Amino acid sequence: MALSDQVDNYCERVGLDFWSEPLNAVTNAAFLAAALAAFVLWRRRTPGDLPALALIAIVLATGIGSFLFHTFATNWASLADVIPIALFIHVYLFLALMRYLELSWWTALGIVILFFAVTPFVVRILAPLFGSSAGYAPALVALYTVGALFFARDRRLGAPVLAAGAVFTVSLGFRTLDVPLCAQLTTGTHFLWHILNSIVLFLLLRVLILQRASYSLTR
Repeated sequence: MALSDQVDNYCERVGLDFWSEPLNAVTNAAFLAAALAAFVLWRRRTPGDLPALALIAIVLATGIGSFLFHTFATNWASLADVIPIALFIHVYLFLALMRYLELSWWTALGIVILFFAVTPFVVRILAPLFGSSAGYAPALVALYTVGALFFARDRRLGAPVLAAGAVFTVSLGFRTLDVPLCAQLTTGTHFLWHILNSIVLFLLLRVLILQRASYSLTR
């Protein structure tokens, strides 16, 4: 398929026009709001933390890329949508393993590489049940696993990571139900995935920033 070919993956889309997914398009503003809120917190608490700033920029790119996909609905726009999401998942996992669980950088990198390698196999197994949403199941498992291990070390900051996992679970449910509920809800439920995921991303960025700020105070 050519990069310019259009696709129709969501319930709300009923045509090929730019605004055929108004809710799915407009709710990407939630990602921009999450990035802005995280940036304000970053400037106040850890302005020298460049990895956190990079993740904030990735969240901003996620909102822009998703907007492009839900308006142009082409294969190239799909890449603009999924690449920032994949970057956030893998970069955040790498930083979380080092900062929250205090693993060495090479151990953390090895785990991230293993996570990347195993993900396609998990997706193939779960795809018949969850469709395209199966691609996010490994990230959900990783979030709960790291959150639980971090909670055992630091309840104050570990709890929000687990809370982000709970929100992500609900969010993933809405993404999965978008097409099955289409006959009953013509707007679909994918827009709720955007709103809830923006909350997830902000919660995760907030923990990353506050953990680094606390670490700096103890140095």
